[in-house]
Amino acid sequence: MEATLAQLCEAIASFGLKPQLDGDPDCVIRRAATLEDAEAGDVSFLSNPKYEKMLQTTAASAVVLKPDVEAPEKLNCIRVDDPYAAITILIVKLHGYRQHRRVPPSSAAVIHETAQIGENAAIHPGATIDANVKIGAEAVIYPGCYVGPRCCLGNNVLLFPNVVLYDDTVLGDRVTIHANTVIGEDGLGYAPHEGRWVKIPQVGHVEIEDDVEIGANCAIDRATLGKTVIGHGTKFSNLIAIGHGTQIGPHCLFVAQAGLAGSVNVGEHVTMAGQVGVVGHIRIGNNATIGAKAGVTSNIPDGETVLGQPAIPIGEMRRQVVYTQRLPELTRKVKELEAELKALRKAIDDSAFRAS
Repeated sequence: MEATLAQLCEAIASFGLKPQLDGDPDCVIRRAATLEDAEAGDVSFLSNPKYEKMLQTTAASAVVLKPDVEAPEKLNCIRVDDPYAAITILIVKLHGYRQHRRVPPSSAAVIHETAQIGENAAIHPGATIDANVKIGAEAVIYPGCYVGPRCCLGNNVLLFPNVVLYDDTVLGDRVTIHANTVIGEDGLGYAPHEGRWVKIPQVGHVEIEDDVEIGANCAIDRATLGKTVIGHGTKFSNLIAIGHGTQIGPHCLFVAQAGLAGSVNVGEHVTMAGQVGVVGHIRIGNNATIGAKAGVTSNIPDGETVLGQPAIPIGEMRRQVVYTQRLPELTRKVKELEAELKALRKAIDDSAFRAS
């Protein structure tokens, strides 16, 4: 849909932000775009100062930016303290969220006679719903999905194509799972016995709480005993692996290729950057942040930011990086000192020889 700049400012203000418009309130905006790709009729945003020079060349009709940023006079500006939050509001207003085609439970889907399907649930052709499954109202299940025996799905659940839910998996309300993700597969549970690995039956299950979104190609193991839990409001990128029995708190954010071993206890509001690896049976405290490619081998306190392999507090890691960068200089200096020491020793030896 389209809206004037005045209407866009009203939308931003309705979320508690305080936009200031410098420009034409009647200018009509049709879509949101990047500074580089924007055309006339587009709104863009600037939140990172390193892209500030693009304000001079963008073709956008308007830009959302901070109050203290200088911009060309010809450019309509919506000035607000948090441009990233503001452009999010505008993207929703202009573009809305992806709409899903509503279909009745299809005759081309395989739905077990004992399954309970909620009101207005859309089960697309090619989906398979097994015995004693419960699916809430307004759910959407795309082709290729398999929902195993005794799974329980809440209202407004969205499963993109080829999602697999093993038996007894529980999903809360408004859970979104993207394509090719597997929930509830067996964890790495084997006992060594007489030189071979004996499989331990994985008799637990997975529970995913309300408002969780899980990216494509993720894998979440069922617990050996008990349950693996993903707390409400948590968001996963793609290619996340969660080991059996791990407990993840609410409102965490995991970036692609993060992997957690079994029985990890993760607090609330934890952020893990890309390619983080976490060993099993440790705790990561509330509001902790783990930098990209970190290898976490021990407990992390509340509020700590860590980086490195093994992961250590970021202040200490920065010092190590500085020292590492100075290694060529230090090596040269050591060689110079060694040469000076050798020369001094030779001078002392020569002096002692002459004295004798």
